[in-house]
Amino acid sequence: MPKSDQKPVLVAAIAGAFGVKGEVRLKSFTDDPAACLAYAPFLDKDGKQILSIRSSRRIKNGFAVFANEITTREEAEAGKSTKLYAARERFVDLAEGDYYQTDLLGLMVKDADGKNLGQIKAVLNFGASDLLEVFNTPGVSKSWTIPFTKHHVPVVDIAGGKVVLHEAEAFISPDDTANEDEGTQS
Repeated sequence: MPKSDQKPVLVAAIAGAFGVKGEVRLKSFTDDPAACLAYAPFLDKDGKQILSIRSSRRIKNGFAVFANEITTREEAEAGKSTKLYAARERFVDLAEGDYYQTDLLGLMVKDADGKNLGQIKAVLNFGASDLLEVFNTPGVSKSWTIPFTKHHVPVVDIAGGKVVLHEAEAFISPDDTANEDEGTQS
């Protein structure tokens, strides 16, 4: 597997077959959906080349592509849900404070005292701003979100594998935490 700072970046996924001649339907994860095609040939998460494009066209909700590695509808369907990555060196270096979402996923979430608050499960955006979805929080049954702002997430340490949150307790619902007094009577 590539070094952590060189791991490939997720840009698309195979969404199944398109038609009967072996075309593959791709779902893009890039800001500009067509930009994902420029990163071909695609890699797997370990950096091995798995899909090269011969031709492509826009379709509803994605792109239909003919790939050298897939020649039948059955092969295209078998590839459904395959994640497609691009080599890290194909991307520009980001400005201070900007991050690729793939680098945030799986990072440990800590409070200012170093207490474990879980892991980043997803980076969500419903139109206003990015949110970090946190799961595996000790004593909490559900995932929860916190705004991904400098105020709420003052430290992002990709190399160290963690983020540090400020005021996280305001975002963890008391209804989701284990009740220490459960089962006792007053």
